[in-house]
Amino acid sequence: MRIVTVRRISQVFFLALFLWFCVATSFGIEWWQLRGWPVSWFLHLDPLVALSTLLTTGSLYRDLLWALVTLVLTVLLGRFFCSWVCPFGSLHHFVGYLGKRGKPFSSRVALNRYHRAQSIKYHILVVLLSAAAGALIAHQVREAVRPSIPLVALLAVTIGLAWSAAGRASERNGKTFIFLSAFIGIWALIASFVALDRMIAASLQTGLLDPIALVYRSINLVVLPLADSTMQRISVSQRYYEGAWLIGAVFLAALLLNLKVPRFYCRFVCPLGALYGILGRYALWRIGKKDGDCPQCALCEADCEGGCEPGGTMRLNECVLCMNCRDDCRHDIITYSSRPSAGGEITLPDLSRRGLVLSMASGIAAVPLLRLGGGLGANWNPSMIRPPGSLSEADFLSRCIKCGQCMRVCPTNIIHPAGLESGLEGLWTPILNFRLGTSGCQLNCIACSQVCPTAAIRPITLDEKKGIKDFAASGPVRLGMAFVDHGRCLPWAMDKPCIVCQENCPVSPKAIFVREVFNTVRSGVGVVAGSDGFTVELREPSLKPGRFGTGDYYLAISGGPGGNGDMRALIVSNSDRSLTLASGRPLEFLPSPGTQARIQVRLQRPQVDPERCIGCGVCEHECPVTGKRAIRVTAENESRSRKRSLLL
Repeated sequence: MRIVTVRRISQVFFLALFLWFCVATSFGIEWWQLRGWPVSWFLHLDPLVALSTLLTTGSLYRDLLWALVTLVLTVLLGRFFCSWVCPFGSLHHFVGYLGKRGKPFSSRVALNRYHRAQSIKYHILVVLLSAAAGALIAHQVREAVRPSIPLVALLAVTIGLAWSAAGRASERNGKTFIFLSAFIGIWALIASFVALDRMIAASLQTGLLDPIALVYRSINLVVLPLADSTMQRISVSQRYYEGAWLIGAVFLAALLLNLKVPRFYCRFVCPLGALYGILGRYALWRIGKKDGDCPQCALCEADCEGGCEPGGTMRLNECVLCMNCRDDCRHDIITYSSRPSAGGEITLPDLSRRGLVLSMASGIAAVPLLRLGGGLGANWNPSMIRPPGSLSEADFLSRCIKCGQCMRVCPTNIIHPAGLESGLEGLWTPILNFRLGTSGCQLNCIACSQVCPTAAIRPITLDEKKGIKDFAASGPVRLGMAFVDHGRCLPWAMDKPCIVCQENCPVSPKAIFVREVFNTVRSGVGVVAGSDGFTVELREPSLKPGRFGTGDYYLAISGGPGGNGDMRALIVSNSDRSLTLASGRPLEFLPSPGTQARIQVRLQRPQVDPERCIGCGVCEHECPVTGKRAIRVTAENESRSRKRSLLL
């Protein structure tokens, strides 16, 4: 069997396995729905996810140890993951194949020549890893420099002066050395006064461009909802995701660019491919030329997926092990062995020191710049409600890779990708939207915490979420708190009876309680013409027939025996001038003609108990005010942050 046939079988298998895991990331009772399937396995295999979370947190989540398998195999075999396992790479491969069909041989060879822009992905990798390692770098520099600040400063200045005085270097090198010495001295001086570890922070942004996180996010939030919109075989109802158009646009653009250049994303953008390229230089087995006369026919470069120029000087870091060159070579010159290529090898990416330093500085500086708005401090956005089990906001942003797994598995479809309301740093991280979906956060559901690949949403149990048994002392997990908008709530603002939020509150005892009041309705004052105890006639025909027979309206007569208080009776029906009262509760006395009668509505105005509200959002979802809800949940009082507590 040809080696490319084996590779194609591997690609189809892993792509099908990936799609199966995406489908299985569904909450339900069927055998294929989240029943022990390792649905985040491809993310666990991703060494970029493991490395970046290790840099931001200083720890490695146990499931990410799978990445060691990928690393070891890459050092042994080369950059195999890109062409044999990666589901996103398989999609690029297929679309790129469609794009180059029918093109002449010379055009195909030209498309697969190495381009200097392929080094962009290494700069992207450096920027993302520097942003992840910012706090770690600042802390280490401070600890390393502080004990020897006087020595470092004195040494830098002394060497700089000696170099200049001796005049042994060229003018250019002398200026460079003086500048470097001054920079070291200034850095040491700054480190003695400034807490760099407080000024420079870490943020995990690799998920924006990591191909595994990107393809998970795109399939989960765009492709599957569209595919299932008519059949609804995967989900019980149509799935919606706020801002999914942008995710879909990025996914579609990445695929369509392959029609222009094969494997465009893999060659120019992919940070994971850049990491594999760096590791691939150490591979024990590699693609290369045998000793012998090569006719330079360029057949090996016509279908090269990585643009690594196997017909000339081999660029090991760009080779994705598609094996097309070995299969196309008719002269048996191209081989896969442990020997270096006879045509020569380039093992390092095409990077300048200046560009590398600039990329690193950009990544380190980006995080504090993004946080200048104070989103993690006093200016935090209360509308950003995280899923149950989420870490504190700073720790959450240090772990979340924006993969969309929690959004896909949520049975009520309330977890959505964040837009710019969370700032650029929080783009596509999960937040709760209780207006969409089928309900709020269900008390008996912890699915999102079980599929998170990095523990940004830590695994919790139902006992912990409910605050029972071993967790009774700490209480239930609170996502936030509900607030009643008195200007929009029907009983508060419009004297309309409504207790929907109180009825649907799942907490026991209920976190929403009501206070009963009786208010006289507008145009509800009349003069009694006569009464038999069960029916009251009014002088003027001013009533709308049937309006007050809902069980919420009462007839109030001032005075009574002894002249104390109001006498009320429930209205069961009305005409334009008469009111029929409930037979079991007639008037205690007959009002005399000319007595003032008032029609009152019985209102149960909702109140929220902050000690019991868990912010599940069921009340907000069920609120009949369908625009801006009259009761809304915000992140105040969430249990993951003591600073946001409302209870003193």
